[in-house]
Amino acid sequence: MSTHMPPVTEQDASSAAAPAHPPRTDRRGALGGVLLLIGVALAAANMRPAVTSLASVLGEVRDSLGASTTWASAVTSVPTLCFGVAGIAAPLLARRLGSGRVIAVSLAVLTAAMALRVLNGPWTVLGGTVLVCAAIAMCNVLVPVVVKESFPNRVGMATSLYTTAMAAGGALGSTLTPMLNSATGSWRLSLGTWLVLALAALVVWVPATARSGRTAAPAAPAEPGRSMLRSPLAWVITGYFAMQSLVAYVVMGWLPEVFKGAGIDAGTAGALLGFLLLVGVPINMVLPSLVTRSRSQSGWAAGLAVLTITGMLGLLLVPTTAPWLWALIIGVGMSAFPLALVLLSLRTASAADTARLSAMAQSVGYLIASVGPFLFGVLHDLTGAWSSSLLVVVAVVVVQGIIGTVAGRPRTV
Repeated sequence: MSTHMPPVTEQDASSAAAPAHPPRTDRRGALGGVLLLIGVALAAANMRPAVTSLASVLGEVRDSLGASTTWASAVTSVPTLCFGVAGIAAPLLARRLGSGRVIAVSLAVLTAAMALRVLNGPWTVLGGTVLVCAAIAMCNVLVPVVVKESFPNRVGMATSLYTTAMAAGGALGSTLTPMLNSATGSWRLSLGTWLVLALAALVVWVPATARSGRTAAPAAPAEPGRSMLRSPLAWVITGYFAMQSLVAYVVMGWLPEVFKGAGIDAGTAGALLGFLLLVGVPINMVLPSLVTRSRSQSGWAAGLAVLTITGMLGLLLVPTTAPWLWALIIGVGMSAFPLALVLLSLRTASAADTARLSAMAQSVGYLIASVGPFLFGVLHDLTGAWSSSLLVVVAVVVVQGIIGTVAGRPRTV
């Protein structure tokens, strides 16, 4: 952004170094930065409601459409699968169009797809969910890049805002959708309501990127010869991202059904998932800043894994004894996600490297993670219980903790 200025004469040159008032461009730039932060928060708030809202009424949707359990397993796998596939295209589009424009188009697609998926039968729901998750995938990859580029000295603060908004959106999606379903008697209306949030993000994002001028332009060409695929550390971080994503989307896709299987009513089961995600809101506000102040993040990764394992074992062994406690512990443990996002920035030396690592971690990581929700449902069908599925998740979290300990050691790719 630039403003035409008159030529500086010899008479006023002496006073140019100390202007009486801040330049107008500085004030407009600051306002653009604040608006961009709001846009980041609203974009992040849309990352999970599309998933958690459907999970909270999945049984009702399946029964209403006469769909099979295999269909339900496929629907729960769609988010991570789409995140992986669509995430590959995000950096390519960003280099041509700019991160800001790609995110704007993605928010427009998300708004339309949220309406589309509630219009017809099971294949329309599945197809609409594919489009929804593809749009979210673009934002997943590019919003951390926007944070790195636009707020290089406040990565912890901006990441806190981003992850807090994401957690809050997911919690609202899980908690409010069953209430809306009960109030309206229509799962279609209760799911479709969430397009309003996507539209709000779009309305703010477009002027925010235009005013700030920081993310509207196409990104600089990638440095030649740089490939994250050749970096062992990049693969370690990708593995960590994959494991925590697998666990997160199993929880977001299936936890209400696990609680229902234990004899808990549908409303309470949805509220438990909402509570679990809500727990992440205050943690996400402070964790990224705390993590960035630590020389090593290994202890954080190990501690979060231990918490998740504890909650999962409680859910496995005594699910109805203290369901709110298990939800609380798992919710804290799932703060591995903001830790993974921070690692993308801490383990890279430039925005270009952050973009490359983010694309690799999220595309490959989500493709690996997509196996989790599908396998979780299939194991339940084969065994008639959730025990085997939960034991597999516990094993995955053990691996997550080990990989996270390695990824947390201070160095860059």
